Amino acid sequence: MDTSETSRPAIDEVDLLLANARLRDELEPYRDESIDDPSITRMSLRTENEYLASMLAWERAPALPIANWFSPAMELPAPDSLDDETLSQVLKQTIGRLYSQKVVLRFTDHLSDRELYMIVYRDILHCCEKKVELPGKFLEWRCIEDNETWLRFYADAIERRRFQEEHDVDLPPAEKPRYQRNLPG
Repeated sequence: MDTSETSRPAIDEVDLLLANARLRDELEPYRDESIDDPSITRMSLRTENEYLASMLAWERAPALPIANWFSPAMELPAPDSLDDETLSQVLKQTIGRLYSQKVVLRFTDHLSDRELYMIVYRDILHCCEKKVELPGKFLEWRCIEDNETWLRFYADAIERRRFQEEHDVDLPPAEKPRYQRNLPG
């Protein structure tokens, strides 16, 4: 009888327990209530270890301007130095480069290319964010600044109704965004 097959799950469980203990030890300097979150007890040991590893990666990640996530640092030409066609080309390349560093832009279809470029140029590249290297994890940048824009262009009927009920306000009319984009992510 081959005992390697029957003992393998026990070894996996031991490996997971050892990894869990190591992760908890490494997280000790950063300890707060999120590590002792009672919902962790409802996770499998493998899922808990992934959660703890993501917390550790977050704690250790450097906070850098997004422009410095690139080597060399990303620099864009000033928006007023570009004609509309060139700006659109640079914007498309820039969105691809941001995606390569796991930055995803959301809620952009109400913005012209020039308006979106300005947000990238003025806000996104200069914003300090933690650069966390985890598979499948992205930094999502929402290109809206107010509830009215979200309600007007992006909220579905249920979200609009819920917002109206919670805030007891008149809603702006729902509209289809003017600039339809198919962005990565």
